Order: sequence, then C-alpha cells, then structure tokens
Amino acid sequence: MKFRKDILKIDCKKEEERICGFIRKQQLFMKREGAVVGLSGGIDSAVCAELCVKALGKENVFGLILPERESSPKSKKYSLKHGLKMGIKTEVIDISPVLESIGTYERRDKVIREIFPEYDEQCRLKITLPPDLLSRDAFNFFTLTVDDRRGGIKSVRLKKEMLNGIVAATNTKQRTRMVHLYYYAEKMNYFVCGTTDKSELMQGFFVKYGDGGVDIEPIGHLYKSQVYRLAEYLSVIEEIIQRTPSPDTFSFDVSDEEFYFRMPYDKLDMLLYAWENGVSHGDVCEVMGLDEEQMKRAFMDFAAKHKATEHLRKLPPFL
Repeated sequence: MKFRKDILKIDCKKEEERICGFIRKQQLFMKREGAVVGLSGGIDSAVCAELCVKALGKENVFGLILPERESSPKSKKYSLKHGLKMGIKTEVIDISPVLESIGTYERRDKVIREIFPEYDEQCRLKITLPPDLLSRDAFNFFTLTVDDRRGGIKSVRLKKEMLNGIVAATNTKQRTRMVHLYYYAEKMNYFVCGTTDKSELMQGFFVKYGDGGVDIEPIGHLYKSQVYRLAEYLSVIEEIIQRTPSPDTFSFDVSDEEFYFRMPYDKLDMLLYAWENGVSHGDVCEVMGLDEEQMKRAFMDFAAKHKATEHLRKLPPFL
C-alpha cells in the first residue's frame, strides 16, 4: 500500500465489530463473566470501556476509578461522567493511603530533596524529555522541573541514579492500580481489560505489571490517532476527546509528548507506521513534508526506545 496522509484511516464500524468479537472470544476462553476497566479520564480507557459495553453489555462491565493525591481532578470527574454516559457500574478508590504506606511519595521526595532541598508537599513536579525531536537533535536526557507555587520554577537534568529513584517510586502508582483491578476482577469473575494503544506498546510507554498487567489488550493494534477516530464514532464524551493525553502521575501537568514521545501523536503515528513497515525515506519525506535528517532522527529514536523496552513486551524467559 502506497504511503499517504490518510494511511491510518480506519473503517470504525468494521473495527468495532472486529474488536468486540475479539473481546467476546477472550471472555469465553477465560470463562469470565465480564470485564473490569480502569477508567483514567483519558481516551484509551474510555474507548476500551465503550468496546467492552458493546461486546458484553453494560451490566457486565465495571469501571474502577483509582485516583491518588497527585492525580488531576479532571481524571475522576471525566471518568465518572463517562461511566454515567455508558450506564456502567463504577467505583472510586483513592489509592493515596496505600502509596503512603509503601513509601511512594517519601522515597521519591527524598531523591528530589537531594537536588532541591527546599522541596516540600506544596511544590509541584514533573519530569520531561527535550522537546521538538523533529526540529533539533538531543539525547533522551530527562529533566526534573519543580514549581514552588510562589512564582519560582527550577529545572535540572537528572543523573541516571536520580531518574531511576524517581521512576521506581512513581511506577508503584500503576502497580498499585493493577492490584486493585485484579482484586475486583477475581472477586467478580471478570477479566482485566488493558487500555494500552499501539503507539505506546511499540515504544514501551507503559509499566510492566502496572498498566501492562492485564488479561487482554483490545486496542493494542491501533495507533493513538486511530483510537481518537474510534472514540468519536463511539460517542465518547467531548471532555475526554479534547483532553491532552497525559500520564497523570505527576503533580505538575505534563503531556505524553513532553514526557516521552517528543512530538505530537499525528506526526508520531505516521512516522511509526513508516518505520515499522519499511516505507522508503523519500516517500516519508514527501508525504510528511520533512527533510532526511528529521526523518532519520525520528527513526533512530523509535529504534532505540523499541530495543530498550523489548523485555516489557515479552513474558519472563524460562528454560
């Protein structure tokens, strides 16, 4: 198929039918009575919940909303509104007490205070990668940014051991949510429905045994831009469709683009498709209006991330 601007266009009706058939097949295989979906207030979980409702009926889908003290208030608000729109049962559980008990905030904040001694619970923080991958070359060094809420914002490039300390603590948020999802799934004899799309899976933008700890991934073959098209077709609420995609794990707002991908999804998905399918460099540059250096820079970034996260997409090795 010739590479073109609409290469990722999908027939939403056929895609819905195909995914619903997959969900029903997996339900029968696992002998489960329904699905548990972790509702984050984002586009992926909203679409997955809609598809489970279409496949299994709203009475057989349970939406679990798991905020913590650093989650955006919009996440809970939009999740509840969308759950009401779908007519499914939902429950909200604040996981902050669990995170406090295992030291999530304390361990992370200890690392931050080694850099910024004045950091306290009133401050906001985020970590980001260099922006504008297509505009300039830069190594994937993470930067910690702290806002003291009094007009002072400081940033510093993170050393590896400090980054590892922050990430290790932060990832306990996703893993704590996984524990809650499986508690309810086993209690109700339901399966846990994953919510990771292809753009994220290919580049390793998920936490092993966190949001990657699920029974099925119904949109793992769809790029994020295709998920958005499906969301409109399925009538996901407008607030979620218009919301900027975010990991929602830091107190300071950060988008997926800032945190990991370094480019907007519309460009990312086209380039990922071209990289995966071996589209010629000339065709990529012509269709997307990029020069050779920009395209090569993107492909090198994709290859590096894909290789570094390969183990996340596999079962543990065994003899």
